Amino acid sequence: MPRCVPIILLAALIPATALAHHGWSTYDANTTLTLSGPIEAASYQNPHGQITLTQDGKTWQVVLSPPSRMDRRGLPREDLAVGTPVTVVGYPSRVAADEMRAERITIGGRTVELR
Repeated sequence: MPRCVPIILLAALIPATALAHHGWSTYDANTTLTLSGPIEAASYQNPHGQITLTQDGKTWQVVLSPPSRMDRRGLPREDLAVGTPVTVVGYPSRVAADEMRAERITIGGRTVELR
């Protein structure tokens, strides 16, 4: 195998990594959403945690902070259990009609700032 093949493969991965982690500019910070409901699904992994909620018949994918930040701010993985009622405040996606970026989450009677 030529020596340049690994370098070419590595160079091909860099743009894919950049695309996988979208920027916050894809969210409309001029429009604030407040959603409430029980957690239907939860992911506590990098680059960002995520929960699924349904409000008024629409299912939302709610993008949270990275797990390390949520841990530091007092929102451990165990708190995001399916069935747990939450309220999230954040911004809708400009790209995906069913996605929002959460700025804060109220869970178990306390509010955690995510950004």
